[in-house]
Amino acid sequence: MELNREDLIDYATGATFLGTGGGGDPYIGRLMLQQEFDEGRRADIIDPMDLPDDALVITAAGIGAPTVMIEKIPCMIAAEQAVRAVEDRLGRKADAIISIEAGGANGTLPLVVAARMGLPVVDADGMGRAFPELHMVTFSVYGCKSAPLSLASERGDLMSIETESNVLAERLARSAVINLGAMAQIALYPMSGADVKRTAVPNTLTLSLRIGQTISAARASKQCPFTALIDFFAQANPPRHARILYDGKVSDVLRETQGGFARGAVTLVPIEGDDEPCRITFQNEFLTAEKAGRTLTMVPDLITILDRETGEPITTEALRFGQRVKVMAVGVPPIMRTPEALATFGPRAFGFDMDFVAVEDLPLDGLAPAAARSPAHAD
Repeated sequence: MELNREDLIDYATGATFLGTGGGGDPYIGRLMLQQEFDEGRRADIIDPMDLPDDALVITAAGIGAPTVMIEKIPCMIAAEQAVRAVEDRLGRKADAIISIEAGGANGTLPLVVAARMGLPVVDADGMGRAFPELHMVTFSVYGCKSAPLSLASERGDLMSIETESNVLAERLARSAVINLGAMAQIALYPMSGADVKRTAVPNTLTLSLRIGQTISAARASKQCPFTALIDFFAQANPPRHARILYDGKVSDVLRETQGGFARGAVTLVPIEGDDEPCRITFQNEFLTAEKAGRTLTMVPDLITILDRETGEPITTEALRFGQRVKVMAVGVPPIMRTPEALATFGPRAFGFDMDFVAVEDLPLDGLAPAAARSPAHAD
């Protein structure tokens, strides 16, 4: 499959939806890929099952706080440099690039890197959404190593990390990113084609495109984009539960750039009526939604805030007082709900004192008690 210039808006919209508020500014990511197309390059997407088992696949991504990307646009020369450094360390060239996460600019950046390097991009990623930390990926959950890892800045700084621990790799890379201005480009998780088939969340790039097409088609036909999305996920393979959690407007946003992350919470209130406020916590991405002391949904299931009229997803850094929005929750694939996966990116991994309950198993009025700790103040 080749992603075309005409697909870019829908693709970026869908990637932002899967990003659950994180992954970086989708508009910037779309413009970067559009520039590659304008210069005659192409973005080929291949099915993971078509990879030879001995292929070398390298992950390319941006790392840092999404709030910083508004002023510090990702440097694609640095991104390519990071991939080349991993190739040099391994002594062989990559056969394909893969996304670490499906969301926002990080859903687009690997396509840009691959286009520049003349490589295909695998139709898969390591999260099926976006998460804030490098070890919070199915690659890591199911045994792949993040190292050798290379980190590059727009100023020409280049760092390589060799460690057996993916958690330690995250901590070392994060400390470096803080000193590089809270944004850098990274290449990591060099894997074989067999590893990708075994550990990746498949078909997330085509899913991004179809989500965006669903939203734009609903708008064009003057249909409700939220109903269209719920129907779309119900008919997906495998089917995924989707529901509207809240309908209201933004009344307050607490957002701080801390330790290389955007942390905080957004509070929503009803536009009319006397419904209780809804509070959504985030660490780069939305993590939990609660109302009246009851949890409405939680990671790793998707929580997405969308414009109430257009259905356009809104990132954490774009949240503003007074925005009229709807909150949607979507279940994630089974590969992200195993005990091993939940230990890595379930609610307890973010400091919430509760076990994961799938959105389809939660009562409509939520689960009590709500999480006791906010990631804005977690240790």
